[in-house]
Amino acid sequence: MSDVHLVHCQQLPEPDPDAALLRDALVEAGLSAHWRAWDDDAVPWRDATLTVLRSCWNYFRQPQDFLAWAERAARVSCLLNPLPVVRGNYHKRYLLELAARGLPVVPTRCLQRGSRARLAELLRHERWARAVVKPAVSAGSYETFVCTGEPGEGERFRALLAGTDVLVQPYLEQVEQDGERAVVWIDGAISHAVRKNPRFAGADESVSDALPVRPAEQELAETVLAPIAAELLYARVDMVRGPKGRPMLMELELIEPSLFLLQHPPALQRLVAALVRRCRTH
Repeated sequence: MSDVHLVHCQQLPEPDPDAALLRDALVEAGLSAHWRAWDDDAVPWRDATLTVLRSCWNYFRQPQDFLAWAERAARVSCLLNPLPVVRGNYHKRYLLELAARGLPVVPTRCLQRGSRARLAELLRHERWARAVVKPAVSAGSYETFVCTGEPGEGERFRALLAGTDVLVQPYLEQVEQDGERAVVWIDGAISHAVRKNPRFAGADESVSDALPVRPAEQELAETVLAPIAAELLYARVDMVRGPKGRPMLMELELIEPSLFLLQHPPALQRLVAALVRRCRTH
């Protein structure tokens, strides 16, 4: 029997609503499925036919340890999403690379750790009345905040920049009306979308029921994913309506995104079918 290791972490920062759903569906499909923590040194990863990244939501706190673990797991099992995808997605500099391809990405400044940049000066230079600041390696809105360049915010910005690379983006007012739209892609096809309310450090996530994907959203998601689609098991393309009404990419989640399987059972069925098929070929 094929053994699927579903990867989480020893101490989840928040519950994973899809955890029991996914494991039970895999068992019902005839697979041996177990939740395993990437940060548990006792796990025998070579026993897994597939090692599937899911709620490893603390990886950003130890990114180099996580990448080293992913390399070890990929040597002895089939890692999904695969190692090159993980390496390319863990640091949000990928947004600059996508923008360089001409894709409609929310304008992004990436500042290196230790930079002496000043938040108020940056906002004045970019002509951004409000901005979003976040670590360049993060998950779950960790240390993400909205700012206007006030002195206290500048101190928080400098403290963050002293320890990590930092992204600064304009705050798009449209998010207050339309929310963030998360478009879910599974095994070669767009599945569904959900609406997420803006989330900042310390806030809980608020997610809608499953929604149909708008044509412009589907076009953007497929364009973003096209160069790597053949490598992926899943993806989530987070976007927001831009000033001209067209969707703009906020983040491309390829490592451990929630796929909102609870909101859309056909997505769960598609994911399970994809894993069953991959088990047969490994």
